[in-house]
Amino acid sequence: MPRLDRVGFGYGRGRPVLADFTLDLPETGTVCLLGPSGCGKTTVLRLLAGLVIPQAGRIVGLDGRRPAVVFQEDRLLPWETAWQNAVSRPDPAQRERAREWLCRLGLGDNLHRRPGELSGGMKRRVAMARALASEADLLLLDEPFTGLDESAWRHAADLVVAAAEGTGLLTVLVTHVPEHAAALGAAVVRLDGPPLRRLD
Repeated sequence: MPRLDRVGFGYGRGRPVLADFTLDLPETGTVCLLGPSGCGKTTVLRLLAGLVIPQAGRIVGLDGRRPAVVFQEDRLLPWETAWQNAVSRPDPAQRERAREWLCRLGLGDNLHRRPGELSGGMKRRVAMARALASEADLLLLDEPFTGLDESAWRHAADLVVAAAEGTGLLTVLVTHVPEHAAALGAAVVRLDGPPLRRLD
């Protein structure tokens, strides 16, 4: 079972973001880390993705899992098209999956537009398509529905749920919006901090 076991982490010499923090995650399903901005939720996602390393404690149970991340920032290459940005590996099957996910997310008419030609909501959906097309078994979503109107984010949430059905996917959502957790059918872990702590 994936677990953050008494993890500590901080940036520079400031106040620690996590201190003796423990969190058990299921093998599959969806978990939402719900809490106010700045409490440390994004740092947990970065730790799960392996982008930063615990300064104390350990993370276990994630060996062999392929992570895909939707960051708070869209992180699109401005010189590439939406389709090119959604392709994470240079093979024909992955290119086709990226195209399919862009179409499912309502971007079929914008495949060949560059980020500068897209609205904020469109860019957000390109970032989501990139993660969903990657065939990861650990999906990390950091405020993924930012910039989407209600119809668009609910449609995107339905697609995330459908992508996880019948698979071994573990999804971890970070948000401060309870409706986003509910739309994904997520088990909610309420947090506050820093340093990060559970409220339940």
